[in-house]
Amino acid sequence: MKYNSVVFDLDGTLLDTLGDLRDSVNYALEKNRLPKRTTEEIRSFVGNGIRLLIERSVPENTPLEITDKCFSDFKEYYKDHSAILTKPYDHILDLMKALKDKCVKVAVVSNKADFAVKTLMEDYFNGLYDCAYGERAGVPRKPAPDGVFEAVKEMGADVESTVYIGDSEVDVITSQNAHLPCIAVTWGFRDKKVLESLNPEYIVDSPSDIMRIIERGI
Repeated sequence: MKYNSVVFDLDGTLLDTLGDLRDSVNYALEKNRLPKRTTEEIRSFVGNGIRLLIERSVPENTPLEITDKCFSDFKEYYKDHSAILTKPYDHILDLMKALKDKCVKVAVVSNKADFAVKTLMEDYFNGLYDCAYGERAGVPRKPAPDGVFEAVKEMGADVESTVYIGDSEVDVITSQNAHLPCIAVTWGFRDKKVLESLNPEYIVDSPSDIMRIIERGI
């Protein structure tokens, strides 16, 4: 095996969470009498944590107290509505099972709230990963490498045989900051041209391409 451990991003990489994020944002916006956002707008806003998602979603010059209320309403709603439309991307479950069969260690590091990361991973990939972290107090969110380093340590993994997998500019920069090679996936929240401009080590169009790289490095 070329790589014995992997660190995945979650949203846009393993799970298509866009519909539930959109609906939860729009619930909070509508509750506070603010205009709702389209799916494509939400797609462009995600990647840097839910606080920034809300700050980007409210209209410009929205008072801080309204932004704070939207953030609180979003978290409360999303807690119970994070798995309504969310689903693994095609063939991702097969990939996770194959990694397990090959004894490849698997971690997830996300800028999503930690409670949501843990819940979603247990719901969709129970028994198929070693650890999963979301955004937590005291740990800088991606693209800071701190969460990745923590995951690698918890897995007992060798950095030299670990690869990072994600779908956005945040992920590519995170991999660079962690000094890990990056596999960028094209089925997530950023299009292929954006990924190509970032020059990750690998760009893949299907989960089977990921398995090939992990096994052979090509």
